[in-house]
Amino acid sequence: MCSVLFHTLFLSISVSSLHTSSSVSAKQHYKMLVLGGGSGGIAMSARMKRMMGAENVAVVEPSEMHYYQPIWTLVGAGAKTAASSGRSTASVMPSGVKWVKSKVEEINPDTNTVRTDDGTEISYEYLIVALGLQLHYERIKGLPDGFEHPKIGSNYSIQTVEKTWNALQNFKGGNAVFSFPNTPVKCAGAPQKIMYLSDSYLRKTGKRSKAKIIYNTSLPVLFGVKKYADSLWEIVKQRDLQVNLRQNLIEVRADKQEAVFENLDKPGETTVIEYEMLHVTPPMGPSLAIKGGPLADEVGWLDVDRDTLQHKRYPNVFGIGDCTNLPTVRTAAAVAAQSAILNRTISKTLKKEKPDKKYDGYTSCPLVTSYNTVILAEFDYNLQPLETFPINQAKERRLMYHMKADLMPHLYWHGLLRGLWGGPGPYRKLLHLGMK
Repeated sequence: MCSVLFHTLFLSISVSSLHTSSSVSAKQHYKMLVLGGGSGGIAMSARMKRMMGAENVAVVEPSEMHYYQPIWTLVGAGAKTAASSGRSTASVMPSGVKWVKSKVEEINPDTNTVRTDDGTEISYEYLIVALGLQLHYERIKGLPDGFEHPKIGSNYSIQTVEKTWNALQNFKGGNAVFSFPNTPVKCAGAPQKIMYLSDSYLRKTGKRSKAKIIYNTSLPVLFGVKKYADSLWEIVKQRDLQVNLRQNLIEVRADKQEAVFENLDKPGETTVIEYEMLHVTPPMGPSLAIKGGPLADEVGWLDVDRDTLQHKRYPNVFGIGDCTNLPTVRTAAAVAAQSAILNRTISKTLKKEKPDKKYDGYTSCPLVTSYNTVILAEFDYNLQPLETFPINQAKERRLMYHMKADLMPHLYWHGLLRGLWGGPGPYRKLLHLGMK
């Protein structure tokens, strides 16, 4: 009897300990949890590994592949291959850092927990949100199904970037149409870069005289910084490109090769343009894991302090990159500058000190104007030029093209993602002899 009792007791203890250990393993805890394995997430996880040890850091990211997206401008124009833009997420994840291969479902900053799509709950002491933004092709009637037809592409996704190059190569004559949506976008220069490259390609292949190149943008300006906009308007005039402001793409009839635009200044007025080639920049919006949650502002972006990148209401939460409401243009260059500031903010926060370095809104947009020239736009929160080189960067330059095509990818893979490149700030001072 006694042995039976003992045996039952032993079994019940074993079973209960089994249950507790399995529920403990389903709930994980990290000192620093990073949401998103894009440029901001990987750069910050590399920096956090150095700051607090790999075993204390985890990254939540579902994708098996990591892409250097700025190069897609050149992929869409046939100057680079799509394969050259991607590496496995495993290869860019800092060694020893825990990779949680799931999608963020819900963030609960009041309980310091995150729930993933497979039901796992992860708790944290500190949180870095780097979830990027959401592409919304479906907000344009006729898309994304329209991409199954030829003559239409988009440099904003790995699935559609090579379609741009196909459409360009197969162009015979007619309208080549390029759009810019009525939402914030990442890399605000990219929608017009592909227009300049297409113009160059058609000149090179002798088809330019048969083409009418049309750029329809929802914006009231060609580019937000006047210094660079003035140079771009010159190029538009010289190359006979048609720019229509305040025009927003609302429908694509891919079977008929028609694009429908609304006039944002005259609600209800629409224009139908037949195209022989169409490049679509999709509407974009906040990450769905942030939107509507306690970390979001009224629009849905992550609500962070523009100087320190610390969340406005939750001091143990920080943000970087496209998911934030920082009033600057969303680019990889902005992420680089933000990563250095955020690193400083977190190290001060850990020591219970006040952050002492401010992000000035630095961002950069290499405006590719042909297969060998670039205008290197660099500016701050106030849309004032913040140039690295002591030359006029509003001029088209071959050297800047090589920087964009060859040097920047190298800096990205071996500098930014390893947490070693925090933007050109220190070099700017040197090159301007301490004057900037």
